[in-house]
Amino acid sequence: MTSSELSALLVLATVSSFTPGPNTTLSTAMAANHGLRRAMRFVCAVPVGWGILFALCATGLGGLVVAFPPLRWGIVTLGTGYLLWLASRLWHSGSLQQADSAKLQVGFVQGVGLQFLNIKAWMLALAIVAGWVAGREDATARTLVLLPIMVAYGFFSNLTYAVAGSMLRHWLAHGRRLLMFNRCMSAALVATALWILNGLRPSAV
Repeated sequence: MTSSELSALLVLATVSSFTPGPNTTLSTAMAANHGLRRAMRFVCAVPVGWGILFALCATGLGGLVVAFPPLRWGIVTLGTGYLLWLASRLWHSGSLQQADSAKLQVGFVQGVGLQFLNIKAWMLALAIVAGWVAGREDATARTLVLLPIMVAYGFFSNLTYAVAGSMLRHWLAHGRRLLMFNRCMSAALVATALWILNGLRPSAV
């Protein structure tokens, strides 16, 4: 892999990983409501799930998502439905006590599974495979180089957002601050779900 190829990948990884999305939004919300320690289960689950997803795409299985529209829409339907369900639970959580009573609970296994319902994660994995892996003589070697890089980006981007959320935890505990924060996070999840659906309109496919 040339230095220019690696540089292009790092730019893509930075933009895709550190811009707000369903994973970073959940990492922020969980750390703000439950604390950094509780959020780490999800923070660690994201790179594990995405790494498995990327490996599957590199073997060619991910192409089924593009080639078989009903499967793609099934992933989108389940994924957006789950995001909207989480958004509804966040919307009504206005105190740390409410949050700790399971308003927002996404464990490690659920976090790994959520990556397979995230069409944005699928498209990113497929884009990387198409641009940096598919058709190359050294495809296996490239996959082994790219996988730890993308897993690291997945971990540190979500950790960054989780740390930011945990730093706000005590400030949010006063008055209606947490309620307003959770509703902003809820709106972000809804916006993400709508963005995903909008990107799959017939004209965009």
